[in-house]
Amino acid sequence: KTEAHGTLDNNGEAVVELRQKNRTYSVRVVEPANTCYNKQITQYFDSKYDVNGVFTFEFAECAYFKLDINNVNCSGPTDNFKLYYMGRQVADQGSNIVGALSLEGDGCFNYVGDSFSSVPIGKMMWKWVVTRNGNTTTFFDTINFLPEEYKVYHINY
Repeated sequence: KTEAHGTLDNNGEAVVELRQKNRTYSVRVVEPANTCYNKQITQYFDSKYDVNGVFTFEFAECAYFKLDINNVNCSGPTDNFKLYYMGRQVADQGSNIVGALSLEGDGCFNYVGDSFSSVPIGKMMWKWVVTRNGNTTTFFDTINFLPEEYKVYHINY
């Protein structure tokens, strides 16, 4: 049963006094609107999340992202493009594997995303590897997303 409920103040904090000791309680937060990331939305007393009765919940608002990749200097069918997701500077989401190959194409490869994807605000890191005429070049970039921002990320290689 619900022992207490409340609303966060301007600092994003709520204080609740427990009526009975020696009971097991869970602390749950209703996810705010426009949230694309949350970490541990339910936490328990006497768990690793209980720091002297203080529970920290992490949320990140949404931004919107679409890729636009173009081989602007195609030398033929032996060209190769590989795009790798390298992580975020937001707490671990567990939904993407860092260093995983996200997209690959050969020859005069071009790609434009069909629609925008919701992503948490913060920094997203990418690596892409281009092989052309037997030479391989590696590039790195970080994209910063603000709340409600729509961003088309252009890679012209």
